[in-house]
Amino acid sequence: MKKIEGIVPVMLTPFTSDNQIDYSGLEKLIRWYLQEGVDALFAVCQSSEMQYLSLEERVNLARFVVEKVKGQVPVIASGHISDDLTEQTKELQAMATTGIDALVLVTNHLDPKNQGSETFYTHLNHLLEALPADMPLGLYECPAPYRRLLSDEEFSFCANSGRFVVLKDVSCDLPTVERRVKLAAGTPLAIINANAAIAWPAIQAGSKGFSGVFTNFHPGLYHWLYHHGAQQPEKAHELSLFLSLSAVTETLGYPKNAKIYHQRLGTFASEHCRVNKDNVLEKFWGLGVLLDQIHDGSALWQARVAK
Repeated sequence: MKKIEGIVPVMLTPFTSDNQIDYSGLEKLIRWYLQEGVDALFAVCQSSEMQYLSLEERVNLARFVVEKVKGQVPVIASGHISDDLTEQTKELQAMATTGIDALVLVTNHLDPKNQGSETFYTHLNHLLEALPADMPLGLYECPAPYRRLLSDEEFSFCANSGRFVVLKDVSCDLPTVERRVKLAAGTPLAIINANAAIAWPAIQAGSKGFSGVFTNFHPGLYHWLYHHGAQQPEKAHELSLFLSLSAVTETLGYPKNAKIYHQRLGTFASEHCRVNKDNVLEKFWGLGVLLDQIHDGSALWQARVAK
């Protein structure tokens, strides 16, 4: 069972202009993540536009990432998009065959109508029985179609089951992260925060990494913060301010703005999204300038932390 911790990018899915998965671009994107020093990859997640991918596409995507990573870092994947329990079982069993290191369950699909813990446990226990007993699992409080946070009791049940190795925490609340770190003590479950605004204090509180959307812009800086920030706390604090303010740009047309950023880097050719059809550079005035500033600011900080 591999540990899933550190900087875990939520991977983009590049598409061609005619709406097919751009596997050539995806291979370049994988190389970019690895060159940035990431610790794991989260394939087939919300940033991957998984709700807009067929089951075949989701499975092929995960298998491709595993094949190209070649064991250099762990690969986790979800693709858990259905509310119907039979369909959930089918899609998760298919994803479990791809060679990934952990299979991630989405909490809102364990309780699709937000009915409470009884429904959550019913769905969860069914899936635990249906999935391979030796398959490491993860949990993801994905905000779409609604954000379904785990209660402390649900969290503790999963942690103490021994089946779960990672939670992508989307509480965006430092006290919640701190409480969960304590609840998970002595279990295999690592808490990985997804909110840039609390990234540094969450790491200081014992969060085992970061898996927010701006891992698609400057994962190397988050890598430095996680692995070296404690040795230079003043610099880490200053860097955390840049990272937090940069991440506000998520609201300006993500994930298409991230794809434009990678177009400019030369990672892939098309900004095409299935989830976002807007011309975000026209819709959000100044976005192009902000992307340039994030690029230039990231380069300045990369030089600074390299010293």
